[in-house]
Amino acid sequence: MARRHSAADSLDYFPTPPWATRALTRRIWGAERMSVWEPACGEMHMAKVLAESFRSVWASDIVDYGAGQESTQDFLLDWPDTQPILHGEPVDWIITNPPFNRAAEFVHRALGVARHGCAMLLRTAFLESAGRYHDIFARTPPNETLIFAERVVMASGLLLDPSQPYWCARDGKWKQPSTATSYAWFIWRKGGAAKVLDWIPPGSRAALERPGDYPGNPQPPAPEGQENLF
Repeated sequence: MARRHSAADSLDYFPTPPWATRALTRRIWGAERMSVWEPACGEMHMAKVLAESFRSVWASDIVDYGAGQESTQDFLLDWPDTQPILHGEPVDWIITNPPFNRAAEFVHRALGVARHGCAMLLRTAFLESAGRYHDIFARTPPNETLIFAERVVMASGLLLDPSQPYWCARDGKWKQPSTATSYAWFIWRKGGAAKVLDWIPPGSRAALERPGDYPGNPQPPAPEGQENLF
């Protein structure tokens, strides 16, 4: 069972299962008329799902993962303080699964850039700590916090199909994807006042998954002279 702990200087790349992004986009009304920026896009798993709902999607990351992102820049350092113009228009939403060790900085930057709002997929532990309370929640609390009632399985550097076992090369055996980490969507809407706590109900993964969402879980190496057929 995976726990999400990363070194302080880690990129903290945990690809987002597509269904977890769809659980958010169904709550954003009028997305088909708006633009969105995914500034920690990794291998584009979240950006591709955002494109199902939003009129325009811009994807960037500090590292080029070779999956088609439009810019390789640091969201926290390499952009002007004013609202950037992407695809010839201002950014309506910023939606991402940021590195947890920089999450508070991502929130502050996103609130200063997005015209309509931002949403961050974070561990529920983000709700804790006196530092985040004084730095964020006491001054700009999220308008909505959507807690996943069923676990969102995320692994470091891998997008795993949670319904299928995978070959763990480190341990040399098959494992079933699982996680000990709980997640929630934290949503800030410009001009919104309500502080809503809600749940993404059990069964959402089964309802929101689509064919082709997962690239295929890791398999054991083929015997010498043979190839894996999967």
